[in-house]
Amino acid sequence: MKKLQGCLAPIPTPFDERGELYFDGLKRNLEAWAKSSLDGIVVMGSNGEFVMLTQDEKLRLLEFVRENYPKEKLLIAGTSCESYRETLFLNKKAYEFGYDAVLVLPPSYYKGSMTEDVLEYYYRGLADESPIPILIYNMPANSGINLSSKLVVKLSSHPNIVGIKDSSGRIVQISEIIAGAKGEFAVFAGSASFLLPTLAMGGNGGIMALANVIPDVCSNIIKSFNTGDLLKARELQLLILRINAFVTSLYGVPGLKAALDIVGLYGGPPRLPLLPLGEEKVREIKEELNGVLERAS
Repeated sequence: MKKLQGCLAPIPTPFDERGELYFDGLKRNLEAWAKSSLDGIVVMGSNGEFVMLTQDEKLRLLEFVRENYPKEKLLIAGTSCESYRETLFLNKKAYEFGYDAVLVLPPSYYKGSMTEDVLEYYYRGLADESPIPILIYNMPANSGINLSSKLVVKLSSHPNIVGIKDSSGRIVQISEIIAGAKGEFAVFAGSASFLLPTLAMGGNGGIMALANVIPDVCSNIIKSFNTGDLLKARELQLLILRINAFVTSLYGVPGLKAALDIVGLYGGPPRLPLLPLGEEKVREIKEELNGVLERAS
């Protein structure tokens, strides 16, 4: 298995103006990301609007990306579904297509019943039955469930549970996972906003929306940290905080897609019920993005 580390982008799913999958735009983006300093990508994560996709669309998307992205780079599939069986089905399909790992959220519709015992049983069951390594995905802002450090450390003992993308932003919790996890368990910051703190505590990298838009700047934070240039890493980390908020907490997927259009990649419209940003917000993103690129060069 490839080493789980570095800078990864959870890529958006391109749609055309009719809301259909737009593979021409996706291919153009994949070519650009392949030439960048990204270590890999994640398909059908939160930024991929996976909850808006039919199962047929998910399979077509998984197959297309595998065929059009370099084999030497990390390729991870988001396979989260409310149904255990459907998640397992997608895990098996990702394995058949040749993905390196899958990223799995906890089921959350019956969140009141999702105790730590239930979630431990869920993840261990998937790991036992899946032919592909599993990364846990902690995204309490969307799922309404925070996977505790105690639970994640327990799950890290399973040989087929190989890491976590933690988007909680709770650096103490992330640090506790790093301190207690077993073996080569990989810990990724789930947002560029806390990439450097995660690295400083011993994390392996980041799976970050902003890496779609300015991959080389995000990668340079990791490179600067790894080479001991902490001042440069800190400077870049502080520089990207505001633009990161625009493509995550403030404007979400529509903000990310607008930013992609600004940098010359294909963003396009989100799928309903999400709506494109208005002109004023797009202009705000463009101004901030141009400033970041100028200062980071």
